[in-house]
Amino acid sequence: MNMILDELTQKGKLAKAASYSLGILTTQEKNHALTAMATALRESYDYLLEENAKDLALARETGMASGLMDRLTLTRERIDAMAEGIEQIVSLPDPVGETILDTTRPNGLNIKQVRVPLGVIGIIYEARPNVTADAAGLCIKAGNAVILRGGKEAASSNRAIVKVMQDAGTSAGLPEGSINLVENTSRESATALMKLNDYLDVIIPRGGAGLIRAVIENATVPAIETGTGNCHIYVDKDADLSMAKEIVINAKTQRTSVCNAAEKMLVHQSIAPTFLPEILDALCEKQVEIIGDARVCTMYPAATPAVEEDWGTEYLDLKIGVKIVDSLEDAISHINRYNSGHSESIITKNEAAASRFLKEIDAAAVYHNASTRFTDGFEFGFGAEIGISTQKIHARGPMGLTALTSTKYQVFGSGQIRG
Repeated sequence: MNMILDELTQKGKLAKAASYSLGILTTQEKNHALTAMATALRESYDYLLEENAKDLALARETGMASGLMDRLTLTRERIDAMAEGIEQIVSLPDPVGETILDTTRPNGLNIKQVRVPLGVIGIIYEARPNVTADAAGLCIKAGNAVILRGGKEAASSNRAIVKVMQDAGTSAGLPEGSINLVENTSRESATALMKLNDYLDVIIPRGGAGLIRAVIENATVPAIETGTGNCHIYVDKDADLSMAKEIVINAKTQRTSVCNAAEKMLVHQSIAPTFLPEILDALCEKQVEIIGDARVCTMYPAATPAVEEDWGTEYLDLKIGVKIVDSLEDAISHINRYNSGHSESIITKNEAAASRFLKEIDAAAVYHNASTRFTDGFEFGFGAEIGISTQKIHARGPMGLTALTSTKYQVFGSGQIRG
């Protein structure tokens, strides 16, 4: 444990010192460093793929699930996507220094509220090496130092990505300690990072329900909860069924291992006899396992009977829970009981039903006639995201640059004293 604390303390000190310099860099200086990082990633295909192959070999030996293997895998295309994400961050407005409020009080005090970096951000995440590049790029653009703690599954990939970005960033003028990686991937290192109050200003978990729960329960550093995605699509009685079929298939199968994939489908009882056989056959053709309630299983015998635990489970796999509901009210009630606060969608031609769904569903993103797969920093125009917050304090939904800033008040006087 002492070795873990020594590593974290060393990197915490570096990050804290770097944060003061990062916070006053110009937009041009930060963009120059980020552009150099993107170029370096593209120039390091062979090195990155070679290191990723080590992680994949270990994952196969331990029998990692296919969905997690997909998250772990790097390809030239995914490395390009990481570089493109950083370049998109370069093109985004810099939130640091933005004036949010500018007011003059009756006593002559001029008060300005301006955006400032959070300082040092800790990020704990699992088998997704692309998060390493996304998180580092966003933190740097918003003027923050970052301490990354990835999962053991991606240890070699993460070390390689951080090395490439550190070298490029330092050569381009970033202070040492701007990007840091905790190389110890034990559970103890994660717990210790959650309590690194002397150096961290905030900690953000990105991963499954277990990781997020561990951070919320154990962190003494302020935490931003990024959520699991138990996302629903409700097919209303007034839905365009052709549209509904395309949306459900996209939301479930376009990429199953991500938090904005649909995990549950609710279908209004009046259209179930017509719609269910067609959509469930189509999902089965995509190798999706159907987990159904009693009415679904009666109507579609190939379905596996659902248990209570299914309704709150994020599968991250080729599975979907299916339930027949009697009304819009029942759909809203079920979703608000079991959802994870991430993304929910209604498919309907009824504008009143859509309006009610969007108002009453408690989630970070609510959709009308669209796939939940769009809850994403790129798709929302924020660039790469640090995560999707499912809490209601500070940030909610895809967290782009603005979510990585705080504010300070600058007060300008001319000798005022308070009586």
